[in-house]
Amino acid sequence: MGRRRKHGRAVHGILLLDKPSGMTSNAALQAVRRLFGAARAGHTGSLDPMATGLLPICLGEATKISGFLLDADKRYRFTIRLGVTTDSGDADGEVVDERPVGEIEACRVESALASFRGEIQQVPPMHSAVKLHGQPLYRLAHKGQTVEREPRSATIHRLDLIAFDGRDIELDVACSKGTYVRTLATELGAMLGPGGHVTALRRTAAGPFTDADLVDLETLREQADAAGPASLDRYLLPVDAGLPDWPAVTMHPDIADFVRQGQAVQVPGAPSAGSVRLYDRERGFFGLGTIRDDGLVAPRRLLHLG
Repeated sequence: MGRRRKHGRAVHGILLLDKPSGMTSNAALQAVRRLFGAARAGHTGSLDPMATGLLPICLGEATKISGFLLDADKRYRFTIRLGVTTDSGDADGEVVDERPVGEIEACRVESALASFRGEIQQVPPMHSAVKLHGQPLYRLAHKGQTVEREPRSATIHRLDLIAFDGRDIELDVACSKGTYVRTLATELGAMLGPGGHVTALRRTAAGPFTDADLVDLETLREQADAAGPASLDRYLLPVDAGLPDWPAVTMHPDIADFVRQGQAVQVPGAPSAGSVRLYDRERGFFGLGTIRDDGLVAPRRLLHLG
């Protein structure tokens, strides 16, 4: 049997979606794919259903770089409500403990935050996508099961106190991939005494992207209804916008054709090592490459953007 043909437009680029609260990342992804009429789409790291903010969505050939964006650092603005602990670590979970908050000074919160900065170890929450024997933990959690989880390393680059009114703590965190903000909130609440959980969570940055130019689903729907799916393409960033820190190697079209055929080539002025973006002098960006030990530029992931 032949491969089933994918239906939809061959549209390529990265959309910076402002994900609404109450929607899963996959539901948001599928909504975007339908609005664009795109044949392929993928996101670059899930947000919890209650979370809002930056969800980069890759369409078409941009899906080939989504794996690299998964490894990027993230930034979040979030609020912790002290005195209430939930089984999920956020407001969507069931309350498992309630305690009086008492008198807690902001200086005590600041002191507690210091212990979370730098490299830390976190136990993944049961309500997470981490898999055990091929099954996501959240599915076990929904069945009321709790299993042992191994701690994982994470790095907190910044953790700043924005506001504290005696009960609610607003924080800004810049962190490595794989950091669980809900676990951070639970552990901070326990350290302060009364426990706590996340009541608001917004992602403000992911890799090279920030929330400065987000577009929401309602705007996309209105634009698509008024002028059709193709009119949404103006909201897309080019595929190579996802990897701005990778050095660019630009080559003559004849040399680029050899790379497209899977061959390694010599390119004057190329870096001596590492991963690179590949550009055809006439046709533009066409893929990702790597510098071999012998100095040749070899293809790593080729894109078809024509």
